[in-house]
Amino acid sequence: MAADMPRSPNVFHPTKPSAVGSRNSLAQEGRAQKEEYDRLIQEETDKVANLIHTKLPKPVLEQLDVMGGVKEKLYNYFNQNYQNMFNRYIVTTEDEMVKKIRGFIDKEETKTLARYTPKEIAEMLDQIGGADKFNTGEIEKSIVNMYGHLQGHVQRGLNDLENETNALLRQKTDVGAFIRGENAYSIVKCAFKDNEVRPKTVSDVKLSVNILDSELISPIFQYQATVEYIIKEQISKTVMEMIDREIELYQDQLVDEGKDELTDTEMMFEKIKRVPEFTDDDTESEDSKRYAFMAKNLVEKIEGLRAEIDPEEFDPQNIRENIKKIVDTENIRNRGFNTAINNLTSILDTSKMGYQYVENLKNARELVLREYEDTDPIQLPDERYQIRLKYFDNAQLLKQRDSFDRQMDEFQKEIVHLWDIAEQVYQDNKGLFGIADYNDLCKKADKKIIRAKKKESSDSIYKDQEHNWNRIMRLREEDTDVERLNKTYVYEKDLLKKMLRKSKEKVQKTFGYQNPRARVVMDEEIEFLAREFEAFDYLINPYHINPGLILDIDITSIKRKKYTLNSMANVLNEFLNGVSKGFQDAAFASFKRRRSTVRDDIDQTFGHEKHEAEELPDSSSAQSNSAPATKAKGKADVTPSRRKKVNLDELREM
Repeated sequence: MAADMPRSPNVFHPTKPSAVGSRNSLAQEGRAQKEEYDRLIQEETDKVANLIHTKLPKPVLEQLDVMGGVKEKLYNYFNQNYQNMFNRYIVTTEDEMVKKIRGFIDKEETKTLARYTPKEIAEMLDQIGGADKFNTGEIEKSIVNMYGHLQGHVQRGLNDLENETNALLRQKTDVGAFIRGENAYSIVKCAFKDNEVRPKTVSDVKLSVNILDSELISPIFQYQATVEYIIKEQISKTVMEMIDREIELYQDQLVDEGKDELTDTEMMFEKIKRVPEFTDDDTESEDSKRYAFMAKNLVEKIEGLRAEIDPEEFDPQNIRENIKKIVDTENIRNRGFNTAINNLTSILDTSKMGYQYVENLKNARELVLREYEDTDPIQLPDERYQIRLKYFDNAQLLKQRDSFDRQMDEFQKEIVHLWDIAEQVYQDNKGLFGIADYNDLCKKADKKIIRAKKKESSDSIYKDQEHNWNRIMRLREEDTDVERLNKTYVYEKDLLKKMLRKSKEKVQKTFGYQNPRARVVMDEEIEFLAREFEAFDYLINPYHINPGLILDIDITSIKRKKYTLNSMANVLNEFLNGVSKGFQDAAFASFKRRRSTVRDDIDQTFGHEKHEAEELPDSSSAQSNSAPATKAKGKADVTPSRRKKVNLDELREM
């Protein structure tokens, strides 16, 4: 059957499908190409003839042979032009196909040369001085950088378009329009409120984002972190990677044996069981596994070594100074925070979000960016922002929480004192006669109620009963251990705010429309405490923060315009994608393809590689043919070994 099929280019025929010079193709699948062509030309000729017959006047038509010579000329004209166009198309197609085939062959030939290096450049380098004298590394880096920047600009434009479209569709003016859903978990606090100077047209937004240490793409260390701590952190990271590889090999072994894979809980316990294989708690013995990566005497040399060394003790030839120099050269201490700063500033520059004030407290791991240098809200425009990027470790958070507790106690003392003063002034200025409030009525009626209660029954009277309700807030439930360790102060803040409002109402009730000096002083104190307490409540509660990077943004934007708000939303989302790995569920993070779906023949090549099955000797096939009924016994491990088991003895030798 294969011999009956015409094979180009050895066959030349005008009508055989797909032969050289043929007007028919196998792709037509038996269609009458000649009849289709004649039908096309005839239809176009009839259209023009009918148009001429309709448009020309009758006297002209009588002298013009429309159905005879004109139609024949039109038919020949269409036929000739159609053939010319078709021939040009065929020639162009053939030329392009030849170019594609030549380019494809050239690509396969250049596989033996350097990557990204065309054949002409390699020949030129050989003629000048050899391929080892010249390389295209810098050119390749430049091209990669150009494409990377182009992709970044395109992606940023798509993000802006997506955010603007979502804002228009949802008509969001709250937190949902400010930050995307996949990063919403990192928000510690977000508050929208009216601006104090222009409350009707301008709004203030406070946003605080907490990126945990475990979520940072590049880890951050404090400036005064010891060299010993940094090295141990790197060793711990290496140990975790080794344990993960061991678990992956164990999973493959289970699959090869036909057993079920480990569940998430079983995998966690398997990792815990393998920890003693790589390290232990013996700090005295030099043969301890904890010293497989770094010898005990070197660890003792760098104990307590920080970022700065006393000039009197500094000796460039000491072991500890050289170890510190190696760590400093690797930029492990500064890499994480500098990466976050560069990421943020570059995004602000490309997003056309300029800033006039920068304060980079490098050793304190804090960055302050403001759009304008001035801090007076009256002098500043209605569209502005301020960013504070700060890294907190556990020790700093403990100090912050202690300071927050003490400040909260001070506000409580001042507001309670003001409450007592307002109550005393109110009592002193009551009318001499009559009932001024409910307490006066109670005092007047209690005497009669007490006499009546004593005569009728022995029940306790209202005055002798225990009263725990302060008539301001509902009774508070008792705190658990979790709430005592993580103070929210929600109840206390609401109580103090209501006490300030009631104190103001009591002053108004006491003085009415009069404005003596005592009232002016009390009103000033109430406004001062209310303003300061509102600013304190606007801050982040350090009990809600975990060790990591804190991004604190203050934005002032016009309600109808929201230019800075929308632009900062794009900056924040891009910054989080560049700095944070994001939330990862362990069940999904540990997922990988099953061994049964892994194939080695995915990467196909043009080389004729012999398979193992083809290289078997003839005797094996003869034996298989002679004994077809024999069954295989036992199990054969045909899985290619992809990884080598980690061996701590080799690490010690290195």
